[in-house]
Amino acid sequence: MRLEGQEAAGQPQVTMLPTPNGSGPSQEFGGHWPETPERSPCVAGVIPVFYYSVLLVLGLPVNLLTAVALARLAARTRKPSYYYLLALTASNIVTQVVIVFVGFLLQGAVLARQVPQAVVRTANILEFAAIHASVWIAVLLTVDRYSALCHPLHHRVASSPGRTRRNIAIVLGAALLTGIPFYWWLDVWRDADPPSTLDEVLKWAHCLTVYFIPCGIFLVTSSAIISRLRRRGRSGLQPRVGKSAAFLLGLTTLFTFLWAPRIFVMLYHLYVVPVHRDWRVHLALDVANMVAMLNTVVNFGLYCFVSKTFRATIREVVHDVHLPCVPGSRPEGTVVEPGLKPPGLPERAEL
Repeated sequence: MRLEGQEAAGQPQVTMLPTPNGSGPSQEFGGHWPETPERSPCVAGVIPVFYYSVLLVLGLPVNLLTAVALARLAARTRKPSYYYLLALTASNIVTQVVIVFVGFLLQGAVLARQVPQAVVRTANILEFAAIHASVWIAVLLTVDRYSALCHPLHHRVASSPGRTRRNIAIVLGAALLTGIPFYWWLDVWRDADPPSTLDEVLKWAHCLTVYFIPCGIFLVTSSAIISRLRRRGRSGLQPRVGKSAAFLLGLTTLFTFLWAPRIFVMLYHLYVVPVHRDWRVHLALDVANMVAMLNTVVNFGLYCFVSKTFRATIREVVHDVHLPCVPGSRPEGTVVEPGLKPPGLPERAEL
């Protein structure tokens, strides 16, 4: 997912920016497209550099603020959902640093791809591991919310902070291991060979791991939650789970729509026409990657929209930063919870 580039001989004067995750033409479909000696120009110009710079400058502080607020809520309530959200935010921070800063801006725009091949391929491992961690922690959160909303008694008995931390550690370890095969992810701007069977397997593994399988889990759990809520509504019960359900549906829907363009363009690039032969596919992949990276910063707005407790904690964090030496003063509306609150579920603390 890095920007890569070099001057294309014979092309008009166009600002050339590297292209994320390109791959060579598929051998099976290569005969359908005429060979051209020139690489397709990046018609986006400097827009990706400006976009990723703004995304990093605004998104990283917002994610850090979110992490501090979620850490406070997790310490106070000891709820699994806050631990999962904290891990998800930490994964988004790593994604912004490794992919947006190191991959797109530092390697692509600043160093102009003048980086040793071994360093580039090692960065692949970190980039894909960060993506896998972010996606599958969201899957853990979805399963946890499904259990809490549809099987509350079992969830109350089975869940604990220790088990939640173990689940997060397992996912992070698995994400790092599954990132190792992407050391051999084909970089078409550096490798002259056409895509091999290994490259096609890696492309499909990426699509399945970060999109198709997680979206299948999101669809099943969301459908089950909606069905349970409808049955309870018809029976006359009004459970206090509306905000939790809305938050879960919003989180999964945002991910599904923001990542869909990248997956579609990648498969189109693999089986129809490669990026380096058609400037339209080149542009589509640039735009798709920019949209996918937007997923690392939009959760803050969703949390603020759904949770009054989160908004109050954000105000508290900001107030503590501005007035660190004034004890006892808190912004209006801040929720102050007792330090020895049992690990039960406060009524209004859910996201």
